[in-house]
Amino acid sequence: MKKLNAPLVIAIGSVSGGGKTTIVTRLIKQLQYSKALFFDSYDFEGPHDVLKWVDNGADSNEWNLTPLKRDIEEMLPQPLDYIFLDYPFAYQHSQISKFIDVTVFIDTPLDIALARRMIRDFKGSSADEILLQMQHYATQGRRGYLEMLQNIKPDSDLVIDGTLPVNEIANRIAEQVKDI
Repeated sequence: MKKLNAPLVIAIGSVSGGGKTTIVTRLIKQLQYSKALFFDSYDFEGPHDVLKWVDNGADSNEWNLTPLKRDIEEMLPQPLDYIFLDYPFAYQHSQISKFIDVTVFIDTPLDIALARRMIRDFKGSSADEILLQMQHYATQGRRGYLEMLQNIKPDSDLVIDGTLPVNEIANRIAEQVKDI
């Protein structure tokens, strides 16, 4: 339930390449009095080997999210209706979960997410670099994607089909949060 006179904090999660940033950016344009915080804009202290972290249970509390917590706390008194978080942990991080009112998971098939990530991150890369990334995904990195599907998706309040057009995903989220 929305806190009196406080913005609704909505966490948007997905696997890498799943559409989080695109959807959050669309939502802050679509909904007046909205701001966003993007997880990838921070340089958090956390596990150095993400795959080892995943293999050891992916405890999100191993990440020090103090900078994000501080920024949320600074935004809460602002005259906003919504704060959107492009954020991978749903309710699972103790520093941040107390601020979140709603979590949304964009359920994007892994092949589509991987293709988007390759297009986004490896534009202009050599064929050898792209093949190395594909090999890394196939032999190791996919575990991180599966971790999100097994643990973050079920911890989310709303799951939306990531194959839908961007405007439809944003509209569905906007409709849901306006009713809260």
